[in-house]
Amino acid sequence: MKKNDLIKLGLLGTLLILAYVPAFVWMYVRWTAKDTYYSHGFLVPFICAFLVWQKRKILAKIPLKNDPLGWSVLGIGLFILGVSTIWNVGFISGFSLLIVLPGLVLLLAGKDWLKPLMFPIIFLAFMVPLPEMVITSLSFHLKIFAAQVATIMVNHMGIQAIREGSLIKTAHATLMVEDPCSGIRSLIALFALGALMAYFSNLSKIKRSVVFLSSIPIAVATNVIRISALAMIAEIYGEKYATGLVHDTMGILVFVMAFMGLAAVANLLE
Repeated sequence: MKKNDLIKLGLLGTLLILAYVPAFVWMYVRWTAKDTYYSHGFLVPFICAFLVWQKRKILAKIPLKNDPLGWSVLGIGLFILGVSTIWNVGFISGFSLLIVLPGLVLLLAGKDWLKPLMFPIIFLAFMVPLPEMVITSLSFHLKIFAAQVATIMVNHMGIQAIREGSLIKTAHATLMVEDPCSGIRSLIALFALGALMAYFSNLSKIKRSVVFLSSIPIAVATNVIRISALAMIAEIYGEKYATGLVHDTMGILVFVMAFMGLAAVANLLE
């Protein structure tokens, strides 16, 4: 690559970074917010960098070819970025990166480079927080569903329980399923983990899709098990034993269970 080309590339990269400053600041605020569901957002760029690094030998064999289509794709992405920045819609600004980056790859390297780089680029979507309205709605429906199914499970275990909204009442205890306990945090994290597991598997595209999508019911099911266990602990040993260390430990165990469930699905399909 000539010196002038390097200068132009450096200038273009600098301008793009500056253009994305508002989006990056918005994502950082969401990643570091109290009770955030996207604390894993910091890890996603590093994972993507690792995925690209893994492709280094393949990319080294592919000649660089400028594809004029890159200008159109890049233009669309930058237009979406500009409009969403003006309207202060951080979610769309973040996702515009998934259009801008393919445009850059096409423009600077060609479509033969884009194919091996598509998954790392798409994986960046997991660092972009969903709009708070969507998170609130999902969290509400998930916690109501979890409380409903957990109540049924607890009753089948021989402990009488009734549900009032997201409140589970037993004879001697009351357990409130609040937003952080809705399971949405583990659902979002497991969704990303499912994508990675499917990507690294040696399965067909259909089976990879099954592995990826199975992360949803697995995350929901393990959270229901967690809430059921906490309700039983609260009834048998007292409400104080269903909070604090026990509550937090159960959260970690549930994610481990979910990961094992995801791995089991992948192994079963293999």
